Amino acid sequence: MQLTTDACIIGAGPGGAATALKLSYLGIPSVLVDKASFPRDKVCGDAISGKVTTLLNRLDPEILHRFNASPVQSDVWGIQFVSPNNRALNIPFRPNYVRNAAEAPGYVTKRMDFDHFLVKEVERRDNIRFFGNTEIVTFKRTETGWSVGTRSGDFTVHCRMLIVANGAYSAFSRKEAGLEKDNKHYAAAVRAYYRNVKALDKDNFIELHFIKSVTPGYFWIFPLPNGEANVGLGMRSDILNRRKVNLRKEMLQLLETHPVLKERFKDAELIGGIKGFGLPLGSKRRSISGDHYMLVGDAGHLVDPLTGEGIGNAFYSGFIAAEQLEQCLQANDFSAAFLKAYDKRVDRVLGSEMRLSYRLQKMLMYPFIVNLIASIIAGNQKVIEVLSGMYNDFSLREQLVRPAFWLKMFFQKK
Repeated sequence: MQLTTDACIIGAGPGGAATALKLSYLGIPSVLVDKASFPRDKVCGDAISGKVTTLLNRLDPEILHRFNASPVQSDVWGIQFVSPNNRALNIPFRPNYVRNAAEAPGYVTKRMDFDHFLVKEVERRDNIRFFGNTEIVTFKRTETGWSVGTRSGDFTVHCRMLIVANGAYSAFSRKEAGLEKDNKHYAAAVRAYYRNVKALDKDNFIELHFIKSVTPGYFWIFPLPNGEANVGLGMRSDILNRRKVNLRKEMLQLLETHPVLKERFKDAELIGGIKGFGLPLGSKRRSISGDHYMLVGDAGHLVDPLTGEGIGNAFYSGFIAAEQLEQCLQANDFSAAFLKAYDKRVDRVLGSEMRLSYRLQKMLMYPFIVNLIASIIAGNQKVIEVLSGMYNDFSLREQLVRPAFWLKMFFQKK
């Protein structure tokens, strides 16, 4: 089969599906290709930020309605931070919230379910041609764009714009776009599913445990439907290599020996195995476009350096890529110079946030600082309300890396 299209999208995860859906609503046909057949598992923390729901609602409220009507997600209303000295701090995403699952600021959904939901939304659109179980391995630059195809050559797509959204291990990103792995801006993680973890929050707050032995990484517990939880451990790759840490062994050891976790997991059941994955962090400026191509999501190294969350940034970059392609078509210009506008807009929308997260990540390398911050916040409702407001206000969040902010909070507490 040979196809010709203005837009070929490689990868039907959140970034690729978001790009295809946005193009569809802009009236631009596309070809979307993925090596997997859906539903399929994807190793991930499974957290879906408010960016995703906001963008889906802007695109078509009916999509968000269908998502909320499905039984595959837990509505999430805040974060519980646990400091190295085991002090737990609950920070709601919205001050004084009233829980309504249809208006949740975040969700946790297994990627097997969420990605399948997005693919089904793609299949609703007449101007998206989706091909699953089709692995693209050849990339050839042509006079008018790119020609991509399977190893056997029985499936080929000729396109004016190639949008690469095939994840953290993208060969195109590495070999063609030159985004080499940098361990200072990369993280490794392991994830497992457990059933019957004790003491999950009644409003599904996700838990981030900053444990001394794995700082500046963290251990997480994210609540899922049906009494399950996504449980994992992540650490920056350069630190992981320097300390020679085996994340799987470290996670199991924490569950067996940590004074709090061992009680909560005493009767928990491991579902399946512990799986590893990589996180290309967005803490370093990189070129994410070139002649006739754009990189989206993990393929563009756009994972948040502090939380490890990548789905929201994949969605945002996918929407931006779709709008940039609309500009390319109008101007009949697909050059690297014209596509710099894509890099600039992604940096404007996401870059400042990721660089702030990187600064926070470095600050949290020191357990005594985390303990000190926890002592300032603990029991101070005014401070908690300020931090809660920062979830949706980036200008306020920038204060978190300023010593003056914490000094002020310290003296307010006094």
